[in-house]
Amino acid sequence: MKLNDNYDDNFEYGNERMSGTAIFILVSLFILLILAVVLVISGNADKKKKSSSVSTKPAQVEAEEETDIYGMPSTESILGGEKEKLHPDDLDIFSDYNKKKNKDDKETTDTTNEKEKEASEKNSKDKDKDKDKSSDEKKSEEENKDTKDASDDGKHTLVKYRDGTEEWVAISNYLTRNNYDLTKFVIQNGILKYEDDGKNKSFWGTDISRYQGTVDFYALKDAGIDFVMLKVGGRGYSSGTITIDEFFADNIKKATDAGLGIGLYFYSQAVTVEEATEEANVVLNAIGEYKITYPIAYDMEFVENDASRIEALSKADKTNIAKTFMDAISAKGFRPSLYGNKEWLIKEIDLTKLAGYEVWLSQPGDLPDYPYKFSMWQYSTSGTVNGITGPANLNICFVDYSNK
Repeated sequence: MKLNDNYDDNFEYGNERMSGTAIFILVSLFILLILAVVLVISGNADKKKKSSSVSTKPAQVEAEEETDIYGMPSTESILGGEKEKLHPDDLDIFSDYNKKKNKDDKETTDTTNEKEKEASEKNSKDKDKDKDKSSDEKKSEEENKDTKDASDDGKHTLVKYRDGTEEWVAISNYLTRNNYDLTKFVIQNGILKYEDDGKNKSFWGTDISRYQGTVDFYALKDAGIDFVMLKVGGRGYSSGTITIDEFFADNIKKATDAGLGIGLYFYSQAVTVEEATEEANVVLNAIGEYKITYPIAYDMEFVENDASRIEALSKADKTNIAKTFMDAISAKGFRPSLYGNKEWLIKEIDLTKLAGYEVWLSQPGDLPDYPYKFSMWQYSTSGTVNGITGPANLNICFVDYSNK
């Protein structure tokens, strides 16, 4: 039976008719070609499947696999059998490279973070150390605050106030320090002396007012007194009225007759420079023809157990008033000086503006710890000396004014 009525049983190739044998051979070759293609495709699929299975190993396993000298993995663990080197083109090296890069980046980041953390901790410790140091310094300052005095650091001196309180006050670098050696003060036969190399370098004196009553100046001379400081007068601390000491005229005459060195002082309660000028003129008029060899001292001070008219004066006011008085005395050729205790001299006036004038220090009962230069020291208000009945005010002077 014919398969197709439109075609002959024999296939024509060109003008030639092919035989049955030739056709069989061609068909067989075609079938073999198809089988070969199928085998090739199947092999590639199996190889791809194996490759996919290897790429899913954990990272730590991949890291343990052997590599060649170029860093490429060998085929032993992948394909088995003898180690066969693969060319880089045969492998996907970028996957491993990226893994290594990410690992390196992480390690770098971790290292950086660790260094930053260490630096931060170090800075924090340094700050804590500085804080602790600062606290220690403050604590040390607080502990040493109350122990600062002239004997400890030479920069502070203790001031005792009239109300009983005390204060360590810084010593000024703008004022001349005294250079007295306290070990050189000696008492011989009741007389205080300042000796250097066994020689007396001082002069002994007493200050006198109406409170000493009638004084035997010849007896004073015989007792070893070298000079007297006589009170001219003073201004009332509440009334403001000036009065001349009732014994002054007699005292200056007798002291001159006895051949004693003579100095003067005035008790001031001036509240203006005009009043200070008035007080200076009272002193100058009282001198008359008498020879004054020792200083004329300005004595302003507070009143014990009462308020005085100078209480409201500022430090600047008191300084200007004192300077006005002493300038007026100096202008007449006399030697002025400033009398006061340690509190008054350090806290109540500005010594830097009176630095050209000498100081008569009042510090009875103690060795002088006044840090600045002074020419005379009232060391007792309850002493004993022939010629004075009752307590005597005793002084030591470090300047030979009689020869000036």
